[in-house]
Amino acid sequence: MRRLVMTLATAVLALPALAADYVWLEGEAPTSCSIEVQPSGWGNKQFLSQQTIRRRQEERAAHSESRLSVGFGIQTKGGTPIGIFFVGDVKPHHRVAMLGAAIGEPDYWGGGYGTDALLLVVDYAFDWLDRLWLQTMGSNARVIRQIEKVGFTLEARQRQATYADGVWQDLLCYGLLREEWPGREVLVERLGLRPRG
Repeated sequence: MRRLVMTLATAVLALPALAADYVWLEGEAPTSCSIEVQPSGWGNKQFLSQQTIRRRQEERAAHSESRLSVGFGIQTKGGTPIGIFFVGDVKPHHRVAMLGAAIGEPDYWGGGYGTDALLLVVDYAFDWLDRLWLQTMGSNARVIRQIEKVGFTLEARQRQATYADGVWQDLLCYGLLREEWPGREVLVERLGLRPRG
């Protein structure tokens, strides 16, 4: 398969997301704070062993042929793999899909990498879809700020839907329609995103 690489203001988004792009999954962060990318707990912090993480990766890979999804690896412009983004649970007849993401390297959290990649993935997805949705926990303030500033609308709150960090957490469901999307270039300008040196 041909490898597609797109350069963003802060990072590089690569398609397909190859196993080599997931070097960070073997690090310390996913053992103590794994970021789930399943609809039942996107943004959910859980304690997972490396064995559980590997098993889940194998299960996803085994079922990937029966599900429509597109995965991207995120890396810095210097080539450091820092996370993943995906368009999953694609329903082609309805032109709807779910977004999922994880920046696995804590050193890159809050640095604009996720927002930059989100803008590119949404722009890509709206070339062929009409609606995108995602879920996150109500306590995930960083993700909530990110998705609201790029135009996602809170559509539902599932109260006390998941247990994480010792407390029951709400799951928030956000959606964005193609007709609401002003385009990546408009948002790059509006948000003041600039390339890093």
